[in-house]
Amino acid sequence: MTEPLVEVTDLTVEFPVGGPGEYVRAVGGVSFTLEAGRALGIVGESGSGKSTVAAALLGLHRGTGARLGGTVRVGGTDVAAASVAELRRLRGGTAAMVFQDPLSSLDPYHAVGDQIAEVHRIHADVSRRAARARAVEVLERVGIPDAVRRARARPHEFSGGMRQRALIAMALACEPRLLIADEPTTALDVTVQAQILDLIHELREERGLGLLLVTHDVGVAAESVEELLVMRGGHVVERGAVGGVLSAPADPYTRALLGAVPRLDAPRVKDRGSAPDPAPQTPEGLGSARSGLESAAGSQTRGSAPDPAPQTPEGLGSARSGLGLPVVEAFSLRREFGRGKRRVSAVAGVSLAVYAGETLGIVGESGSGKSTLGRMLVGLLEPSSGQVWHEGGEVKGVARGAQMVFQDPVSSLNPRRSIGESIADPLRAAGERDGAAVRARVEELLLRVGLEAAHYDRYPHEFSGGQRQRVGIARALAPRPRLIVCDEPVSALDVTTQAQVTALLAELQRELGIALVFIAHDLAVVRQVSDRVAVMHAGEVVEEGLVDEVYGHPAHAYTRQLLAAVPALDPELAARRRSTRQEVFA
Repeated sequence: MTEPLVEVTDLTVEFPVGGPGEYVRAVGGVSFTLEAGRALGIVGESGSGKSTVAAALLGLHRGTGARLGGTVRVGGTDVAAASVAELRRLRGGTAAMVFQDPLSSLDPYHAVGDQIAEVHRIHADVSRRAARARAVEVLERVGIPDAVRRARARPHEFSGGMRQRALIAMALACEPRLLIADEPTTALDVTVQAQILDLIHELREERGLGLLLVTHDVGVAAESVEELLVMRGGHVVERGAVGGVLSAPADPYTRALLGAVPRLDAPRVKDRGSAPDPAPQTPEGLGSARSGLESAAGSQTRGSAPDPAPQTPEGLGSARSGLGLPVVEAFSLRREFGRGKRRVSAVAGVSLAVYAGETLGIVGESGSGKSTLGRMLVGLLEPSSGQVWHEGGEVKGVARGAQMVFQDPVSSLNPRRSIGESIADPLRAAGERDGAAVRARVEELLLRVGLEAAHYDRYPHEFSGGQRQRVGIARALAPRPRLIVCDEPVSALDVTTQAQVTALLAELQRELGIALVFIAHDLAVVRQVSDRVAVMHAGEVVEEGLVDEVYGHPAHAYTRQLLAAVPALDPELAARRRSTRQEVFA
């Protein structure tokens, strides 16, 4: 009988914490096998232990102080008993790893081709010239255009998708039998994600690679593996064929995990368990007039050319007189960066409006201009031309009544200040000097976003990613804004935490009548929270309309391309879409 490529038996991993002899268990009693040429996905939330298991396959815990139990065999090598030389041969020669963040995995000071060549020379007795030729060869194989020239480029000169391709090329340089991919598409746009997953699938078929895919995105796993292993709290709660696990999950946790996955065909968060928005939370007539919002929208609605009239404040105002005053309006907004020949238009003439109680979703790939547009709507960036109006009047500079929730709550919170003080900042900036009133308001907000009043004096590092994002939402709510712009607020969160945050935003909006702009590259998440959606490409809105109509009947080819790249939870559907995706991308 052929020995499995990977054989893990009763693996336990404990990390040192606190004083001497104190450990916390991250993985407890995990067992599985992976046959050569097969693909296994490990899914679970942050802290479930999935990345710890992947690292154990290459002995990456050695020398960290971690305690490991059980046995791990990869390609016939007992990882725990392997010598340093045997581990070196294992890493890269037998198994190779592709990490989540390619920018931190590549040396910024050296050319990409040189880094790949160095890996090849470590494992093969070849000349520098032969190693460089091998680097170009694998870069070509993973789809890097003009590989000879791009091999001399440094990582910062590559896009995120190209950097991930370069990491895959580095992993392939020594022709390993096993590819370990740890969240390889988390930070990528949906179309780039689809291209990377398709590439991994092609390489598996071409080379007979075994694949261990670690991901919190169940849709990514459905696209890529034959078997699924679900982890929670360091333990395996379910394992089986991917189709069976996804269609008939046996464990309650797996069912909850699948229920939290945003889907294009699922009921929207805003529609679940709630009556239509009450009239006081919307402008007069908005509830009945919302169906006509699409035809009144000024900017390139439903893939058609924009109506000239709405491109001016006077024309746009009269076109929407039946809907009341928008909370925020943009008129022919442009924003350029750079000078002379290097000048780039990040936003090129966008006009739109958002009303109280509704959510406008803005989708598009990195570089489409959506974050630049969001910053102009709240006044954090000054337009190169065009105007921003709030509540019927032009605004320059930071707008009163507008707040922003950023993508990374770690970098947007001061690590040296308590979260209560960070939430209080907008109140003090608005002139509130009563310390007791400020604290009462902050504690009220902490409770409102699902935290505790006692958390006021805690610091950001004491909270999980989802909790920190709740802090960011509380801070945005502090000055009672009329508009909140959320810039990729859930892109770094697990699906269950995503679901909690999007449900919180929808609930707050129903309660407070806030106008919400939700910027994201994840189309399924945007559909969950939005009334209308604007699709941005190369600085322009190429399509805008009611969310179900844009998603159900996309008019623009770019919108169809984005929708075709969204991962499907049905493995058979994913396979069919993979076979036709190149036509759509073309």
